[in-house]
Parts: sequence; structure tokens; C-alpha cells
Amino acid sequence: MNAPFAPSKIESVLREIEAREDQIVALTQDLIRFPTVNPPGEAYQPCAEYLGNRLARRGFQVEYIRAEGAPGDSDKYPRINVVARREGKSKGPCVHFNSHIDVVQTGAGWTVDPFGGEVKDGKVYGRGACDMKGGLAASVVAVEALLDSGLDLPGAIEISGTVDEESGGYGGVAYLAERGWFSKPRVDHVIIPEPLNVDRVCIGHRGVWWAEIETLGRIAHGSMPFLGDSAIRHMSAVLEKIEHELYPALASRHSDMPVVPEGARQSTMNINSVHGGAEEHEGGGLPAPCVADSCRMIIDRRFLIEESLESVKGEVIGLLDRVAKERPNFRYKLRELFSVQPSMADRNGPVATAAAKAVRQILGKEAEIVCSPGTYDQKHVDRIGKLKDCIAYGPGVLDLAHQPDEWVGIADMVNSAKVMAVATADLLTRE
Repeated sequence: MNAPFAPSKIESVLREIEAREDQIVALTQDLIRFPTVNPPGEAYQPCAEYLGNRLARRGFQVEYIRAEGAPGDSDKYPRINVVARREGKSKGPCVHFNSHIDVVQTGAGWTVDPFGGEVKDGKVYGRGACDMKGGLAASVVAVEALLDSGLDLPGAIEISGTVDEESGGYGGVAYLAERGWFSKPRVDHVIIPEPLNVDRVCIGHRGVWWAEIETLGRIAHGSMPFLGDSAIRHMSAVLEKIEHELYPALASRHSDMPVVPEGARQSTMNINSVHGGAEEHEGGGLPAPCVADSCRMIIDRRFLIEESLESVKGEVIGLLDRVAKERPNFRYKLRELFSVQPSMADRNGPVATAAAKAVRQILGKEAEIVCSPGTYDQKHVDRIGKLKDCIAYGPGVLDLAHQPDEWVGIADMVNSAKVMAVATADLLTRE
């Protein structure tokens, strides 16, 4: 590493971040108060403009990019992304901080206003506090403290607020990556402040395959079911095969990826929903007396870097074909909904080592190198942008994401901002 400034300069940056704790809290509160719920994609534009206006005042060149034609984009719910860039005084690499601004539905069980940004007991509460507006606020203040330090940093720094990560990122990072926003030579290193604990550096995630399985039957009167063919009974045969064959097979597979928690280091599958027969209508009437001619099931298969997407699909198709051989009149349809390949950066690459070194410096402990059980926007930076040097690092406890009374710790935001500042200075000044 080339070190053009003394350690005392970095120490002054760290003290400045501590002094800006109230700014980190206030920015987190302001971001939470934009109810950027996805779906449908509410308040994207005002939230993006709020972030863009703040960065423009700090000398960033700000651009707003609408993902026209992306899923969900409409004049009522435009997919507005903001990307801000500030050039240094000399040539060098670019470090990009990418945060998604969308949040999931609030759900029930809250004891605080989900969009109030309430502060108590050293925590900021609200939907998106942990996932990931606290991380976005920490990255912004970290960069502002660096810029105000007087350090002569080469290269460029970018900060983006992107949309739709919670629904796959197709109106956000994927859209931008397809247009070169996350590729060299524009960007060299990407840090995504997802909530994976302040002492962890996340280098990747498992893969995912969502599919709908539909079993087909024949409708008949419920008093004479022998004249029909129940699609629900056919689906029960599929479920039995999944329970006794597929689940044990998945449980036997373990990854060398450092996935957390431990239970996610194996292949998994969730049955998201099962819908069969005639729809029951609200209002008090009795259901239709019919044999079900259709039953649909949504599966969510999470797979390891040692597995291929083709083998994952083939395993399910093979199971269905075995049921068809064993069960008279069994028919099915399979509809693929969504897939993402596993992604993993080099744990010895520039951005991972810079973040781990900064964690050691700030927290006085070795960083835990992990992979995420679920996907996040690294998949698009890697697969579409072809940029491998991308990690997730940010404040927040992953288990709190999408929960009632979601919160982010103030001390964690301050410490993560310090780590981000140190890592950025390291990356920008490496040979």
C-alpha cells in the first residue's frame, strides 16, 4: 500500500466520524421517514432526490436514472435510482458504495411507528433501519468525513441509492449494470452496506431458484369424487416425495462457502405456498362442492456454489417424473419464476482485505469472513457488470431485517462508518 499521509490523519477522520454521530442518526431517521415500500415502489423519487441533493451540496455530480421498462416501473411508481460521483485531484481507482432504498411491507406486530425513526436505548427504529438505511447513512457520513479531512485522495468515490433490491434488483442495480454503471473502467471496488453485523465481511451469497409446480386433475361433483381426479391428492404425492427423498438429500450437502448461520451452509428448500381447488370467497358463503382440477405450489430452492442451476432444476423435474411413473393419471406443469447463480468474491481480493483490515483496526478483532444465506445485489455486479471485487459490509443484525420493530444500533453505525472510511482510503491509495 502506498501511504501518502500519516496515521494521525486517519485518526482525525475517525474522531470526526465520532463527532458526527448525531448526523448519522439524523440521516438514518430522515431516510426511514420516506416510506419506500416495495411492492409497489412508493416514495422512490423523493427519497432518491433527498439523497442526491445532499451529495450535490458536497460537490458530487448527481444523476437520476429511471429504469424504464423494468418490472413495476410506471408513471405512478417510477423506478428512480440516484448515482453520485466525486472525482479526486488525481487519477486512481473508484470505490462505489451501493445501498438499496426500498424496504419490505411493515406487517403486523409493531410497537413503534414503522416510519417514525424513533430513537431509544441507543437504537434507531423503523422499517429499513437495519435493512439498509442505517448502512446508507453510515456510508454517506464516512465519505463526507473523508472529504472534509483534507486528505489528498486520488481516484473517485461513488454513492448510489438504488431500488427494487427486495424484489430482485431488476429496476435497480441490474438495470444500471446492464448499462455499464457497475463495470470497469468506471468502477473498481464495490461495498454494499447490507446488515451482516459490524464485525463481518460478506464476500457472497448462495443461489436461488423459484418455481411453481402445478398438478392437474379433473373437476367433478364433491359427492361423487370418483368421477373426477383430485389435483390436491396428486400434489400430496409430490409433497411426500419431497419430504422423504428431497429434503434428506439436501440436508446431506454442505458447502465450503462460509455461509451464516450454520444451518444455511447446506442446501435448503422452502415451500412458500400451496393453493388448490376452487377459490373460497369472503362474505360467509359455503365453498364450491367440487373436486380440485388444479393445485399449485411455489418452491424456493437455495443452492450452494458447488451445485449448478441445471442440477437443481433437474432434481425437481426428476422427482416429478418419478411420481408420474408411480401414480396413474398424474400430470404436472412446471413454471420457472426466478433464478440467481451463487456469487463469491475472492476473500484475498482488494476490497475484502481492506474491509477486514479496517475491522481489525477499528474493533480490535479479526473480521469474520462470511457469505449470506440469501441473495443481494452483488449478484448483478458480478454476473452482469463482470466486476468481481464486491463485498457486503455494514451495520445491523441480519436477523432483524423484515421483522416488526426493526432497529439499527447507533454505535454499530458509527463503527461501520469508521471501517468504511479506513477501507476507502486504503483502496484509493493502493499501488
